[in-house]
Amino acid sequence: MATIPLTKRGAELLKEELQRLKTIERPWVINAIAEARAQGDLSENAEYEAAKDKQGFIEGRILDVEGKLAIAQVIDPAVLDAGGRVVFGATVDLEEEESGDAVTYQIVGEDEADLKKGLVSVGSPIARALIGKEAGDVAEVQAPGGVKRYEVVEVRYV
Repeated sequence: MATIPLTKRGAELLKEELQRLKTIERPWVINAIAEARAQGDLSENAEYEAAKDKQGFIEGRILDVEGKLAIAQVIDPAVLDAGGRVVFGATVDLEEEESGDAVTYQIVGEDEADLKKGLVSVGSPIARALIGKEAGDVAEVQAPGGVKRYEVVEVRYV
């Protein structure tokens, strides 16, 4: 069975989500279904249908999160020793060659990715271009606007 990489922080966030789903969301939706049932005729009860749909979503998400946590390979970037190379979990300071703009990205698992926070998925084009690079190397990334070249300024494991 294949594993999925997660940073330590990402695994903690998934565990928190699972806890919330099981202790808050699931009891809430069970109560909502009971209240809707108490209103009588279920065939024309929109609240009942909405609550059942919500229950299906919650149960599906619980199974999804439990499955991911079961096969997760949790990596703590703070204890990595990759010799200055870009690897999963690394935080990379880059400079876009054409504009000179500086950006910082951390390479994380798919569930953790949030570009606004500088967290890019390990499967994204930029992460794939950066993996294995070291400070001073140049990575070429195929972007929607054409090829962008980034110089790796610094690689950190935090």
